[in-house]
Amino acid sequence: MKQSIGIGVVGFGWMGQAHSRSYQRIPMHFPEAEIMPRLVIVADNVPERVELATQNFGFEAATADWREVVDHPEVDVVTIGAPNKLHREIAIAAAAAGKAIFCEKPVGEAPDVTAEIEHAAREAGVITGVGFNYRWAPLVQHLKLLVDEGRLGELTHYRGRFFSMYGRDRLGTLSWRYLMEEAGYGVLTDIMSHTVDMAHYLVGPIRRVVATKETMVKQRPLPQPGTGTHYDRGSPGDPTGSVTNEDYVGALVEFENGVRGTLEADRSIFGPQSQMGFEVNGSRGAAAWNFETMNELQLYLPEETPADGFIRVLAGDAFPHHGSFVPGGGNPIGYEDLKVIEDLEFLTAVVAGREAPVTFADALAAAEVEAAMARSWESGTWEEVTSLRIN
Repeated sequence: MKQSIGIGVVGFGWMGQAHSRSYQRIPMHFPEAEIMPRLVIVADNVPERVELATQNFGFEAATADWREVVDHPEVDVVTIGAPNKLHREIAIAAAAAGKAIFCEKPVGEAPDVTAEIEHAAREAGVITGVGFNYRWAPLVQHLKLLVDEGRLGELTHYRGRFFSMYGRDRLGTLSWRYLMEEAGYGVLTDIMSHTVDMAHYLVGPIRRVVATKETMVKQRPLPQPGTGTHYDRGSPGDPTGSVTNEDYVGALVEFENGVRGTLEADRSIFGPQSQMGFEVNGSRGAAAWNFETMNELQLYLPEETPADGFIRVLAGDAFPHHGSFVPGGGNPIGYEDLKVIEDLEFLTAVVAGREAPVTFADALAAAEVEAAMARSWESGTWEEVTSLRIN
């Protein structure tokens, strides 16, 4: 029997639109799930986006006030794609209203805020989900199975990174992402959160870190009214403002199981465009994956294959969820397909009334590592990862 789920979206920028498309695609790609998302209401303060949501996306209603989304009686799920500084108020209100909540990362603009949001949702007993979408790449899912089965042996090394060039342009405007007072930290909570979560997913909890940071681009052109995304561009001679959070974070890490590794994130680097990647080594094999070539996995299992070195494994319908998008092997899927999988897994949990695969507790676990990194770049030494959980 098909299950209708009322969806409310707060923030209709790129990510809000991506989730809205993904919700609509679930019945097309996964009819067996019998989940029918219904786009009930969207909130955004940009009139053009409100018009787009109702005319092109099929939302039944739109508003400039996010509270109308949270309070709407026909909304079962509140999806938060608003700027980071708004997450706390929206998420806590949604929890108090008893709504299931899907929030894009970072859940909080700072680790202690993530702890507060996680506590509110846990106390309210609502189902939560987080946008750690790289977990859902079919080949990452396959590798996770190999790791869990011990096919790579005892893990020894892990190197994770997220290098993105969205901030490389020195004329890129000073959007909210570059301001501590609006975004909180820079890459620490923005893209390092993905790096930490993937490390947790594949290897396990991190015990301690030593970290460094740097702001590579210290001044940026001020945005024009009505603009200000991290892809907008100013002109030479435009008035500028100061970047108040960090462009780069790098850390040495020790995992609780003894694995050693490195984690890096950078938004101003030249070269990698969206290189969310990792290498993992064990006593019986190794693997490497990079989102820029997300439909390929480099795999080294010398006890299972005759090749004494890495072999290239191409994604295909033999791997989780892939066949719901394209049949056969070697036919690629893309970024928004991962969002469809992510939203499917979350709504499946909502329908079943159970905990989702990725929750605010996972976001808090990543935030605890980020907090240790921030303490380390101030202290200049190793810092233990400590609990921020509010009891």
